[in-house]
Amino acid sequence: MANVATATVQVPVVSRTRSATMSGLAARVGTLLVQAPHRKGIVSSLAQVLNGHGATLLDSNHYSDSAAGMFFQRIQFDLASITSDHRAALEWGLREIGLQYGMAWRIWYGDRMRRVAIFTSKQEHCLYDLLIRHRAGELGCEITMVISNHPDAGPVARHFGVPFYLLPITAETKPQQEAAAANLIDSAGVDLIVLARYMQILSPRFVARYPSRIINVHHSFLPAFIGANPYRQAHERGVKMIGATSHYVTSELDQGPIIEQATVRCAHRDSVDDLVRKGRDLEKQVLAAAVRWHLDDRVMVHAGKSVVFD
Repeated sequence: MANVATATVQVPVVSRTRSATMSGLAARVGTLLVQAPHRKGIVSSLAQVLNGHGATLLDSNHYSDSAAGMFFQRIQFDLASITSDHRAALEWGLREIGLQYGMAWRIWYGDRMRRVAIFTSKQEHCLYDLLIRHRAGELGCEITMVISNHPDAGPVARHFGVPFYLLPITAETKPQQEAAAANLIDSAGVDLIVLARYMQILSPRFVARYPSRIINVHHSFLPAFIGANPYRQAHERGVKMIGATSHYVTSELDQGPIIEQATVRCAHRDSVDDLVRKGRDLEKQVLAAAVRWHLDDRVMVHAGKSVVFD
């Protein structure tokens, strides 16, 4: 068996509960997401069970997909009167409604912060952007670790006080290193994995372990270019627009449900370096938006597509 190298840098990890500076309104709000075949009575039944367990509704947004015959709803409610016992009873009531309406649901209580792991390789622009946004309070989460197959991101992680794990990957060591990464993620109770320009294809087994919990970003040209040096290819074709896409990772490469996309116009005077700069700016924007919306429980996935509530 090939040797597998794992380097660890230990730094203090902040508490999983929301701090006073990070709490605000979010810590006092619960969010319920539901999806079900469209049937009369779902909205009133949900409101009744929430009210019946002491939850005060703060906001509700729903969407009906007539083509798919599906109903989606996002409900936010006040946690002030929801004790631990109330939460268990509330979830029991939701399970009953789920059986009645064939409804899938998930609930999140804002007084518990989500934990995020960032995977990266040598390109650091998305990593820097996420860490800076997190430090500025834009991302309501705890970044528990940075995992990379190269040492380049180590100084960046240390600068922001985030544990860094080096897991070099070759064709021979990939299964062992993915297992090591999964062990780190599961041991830390990670809720979301963000691929910040992580230049490795995750195995179907790894992806299946974290469904709708891995977010990736990639360039998406109009027209599209694949393979090496996509920005040079785009420059040679004289493209007038480039873009970037953030999406959930599935076993099909770059085919997962899209969360956010953005484009920018290009000019004939733009050099390859100009295209790279513009593309990286878009990548940072769409990845940060996707992460923030996921953390805010604004994204639902059905039949390979996403519903993103504003």
